[in-house]
Parts: sequence; C-alpha cells; structure tokens
Amino acid sequence: MGGCVKPAPRPVAVAVPVAAVPPTKADAWERVASAADIDRIRRTGQAWTAALTDAKAHGFRGAIASEGDLLKPTAALARPAPTPGSYNCRLVKLGNTTRKGPYYEKFKPFFCYVEVENNLLTIVKQTGSERPAGRLWEDDNPYRLIYLGSLALGDEQASRAYGENAKRDMAGVLERVGPFQWRLVIPWPRGSSKLDVFELTPVGDQPK
Repeated sequence: MGGCVKPAPRPVAVAVPVAAVPPTKADAWERVASAADIDRIRRTGQAWTAALTDAKAHGFRGAIASEGDLLKPTAALARPAPTPGSYNCRLVKLGNTTRKGPYYEKFKPFFCYVEVENNLLTIVKQTGSERPAGRLWEDDNPYRLIYLGSLALGDEQASRAYGENAKRDMAGVLERVGPFQWRLVIPWPRGSSKLDVFELTPVGDQPK
C-alpha cells in the first residue's frame, strides 16, 4: 500500500552575531608604522641581546655596567610618559653590523624637547647635524610608549613627517628607567649600530 512520504525539513542557517573585538592601543600605531618598523619594534629584545653581547665581547663590559639601568634591557618602569619640557639628552650606540668601526660609542649631550601635539607627545632634538623628531604612541605594553619619527639633516629647517622617506624614518620604544630618567631605544637603526639608546633627563631650569 503506497503512501505519501513527508520530506525531511531542510536545515536553516541561523546567523549568530559575533561580538566586535575592541581595538587595542597597538592598533593605532600599527596603522601608521611600516611593516619593516613594526618588525623592528617586535625584535627589540633581540636587538638588546645582540648589541650588548657585541659590545661586551669587544671590551666594553665596564662601560656598559657604569651606565646602570640605562643599558639594562629589563629596567623599564611603570608610567613611561615624560613630562613636557626641555631635556638633556645623550646618545649611546651599541654593537656593529659591519664588523668595522666602534662597538660602543657615547656622544656629547644635547638638548631635546618634549611637547604635546594633537594629543600626542612628541620628542624633538633641537641642535646638531642629525635631529630626530617624532611622536609617542600608547601601546598595549604599559611599560613603554612607541616612537615613530624621522631625521632632519644639516641645515634643514624642519624634519619630514614619518612615512615620507623610509631612509629617514625611525622607530623604537620610550621607557622610564628611573626617577626623572627616560630612554628612547631604537632597535636595528639604519646606521651601523645594532641598538641606539638616547637618555633623557629634565633640564633643571625649565623655560616658563
């Protein structure tokens, strides 16, 4: 005896809403930075290891130790943002990528300035033949700010904006390493060193 066979119901796809992933602090600076500079920043720890190993192997262990926390990779403290104002700055270069030239260099102090521009802190070197200038961005790591800047040369009146010329671009991290002491760390810079460390300490008599 024949009968009607009721067809099986077809499965119905139900759209399940996916919760939106909130943006992170790193998203903001990663949208601005080049892929090469993002990679440099991610390899900051490797740059520290390679640069310190290089310099110590060439007789600069004592010089490195004399700098204290400035040249200790794990010395970063909470609340890394510097106060706007004038700073005494100096540069220490570590390691060498060419096997020629120095493996440890210290340079004479110079003046730099921290100011607020479009709700971001900026750092500008005020004197010298090479004058870095850039902005500081918040990061997901609360112990550092991200630095994206560029280099003005010679008698140029103003530095280029980050991203205008890859050969002039600079990328790194800013950390606080002591009371009234900060460092700007540039991993794998475009020169011959493996790591550049700028020390920043506030000028005693601040302009009003």
